[in-house]
Amino acid sequence: QLPTMKMLLLLISLLSAALLASAAPPTCYSRVLSLSQEITESFKELQTSKTVDSCVQALPRLYLDIHNYCVLAKLRDFVAYPGCDRVVEVNELKEKARSLYTILISYCRRSLVFLTDDCNALEIPNSPPIEHS
Repeated sequence: QLPTMKMLLLLISLLSAALLASAAPPTCYSRVLSLSQEITESFKELQTSKTVDSCVQALPRLYLDIHNYCVLAKLRDFVAYPGCDRVVEVNELKEKARSLYTILISYCRRSLVFLTDDCNALEIPNSPPIEHS
């Protein structure tokens, strides 16, 4: 009976720890990291979709690395791009990019550290973004 009780207590403590870990609010860094990855993935899907407008191919490349200072200019350029306004998916993507830009310059301004300012690195969509913890 004692081993069963120990096992039950261990299970309860593990579940409690998991619940506490998942209940923690996102940090500024984790929020911009997940949003940048979501935007980059959505852009890739939009580029490869067969059902979207041909104007999507002319959009500025949207590979984001929040550790690169040039990401701010990349987001501004994408949001300001005049084409594809009639495509709902592009407008949604521009809204997410606008949100990420606002979070970066307003809410997370003092808590983020840019590790590079290599704007050419943001033109290469095949390299995965650097992840630091």
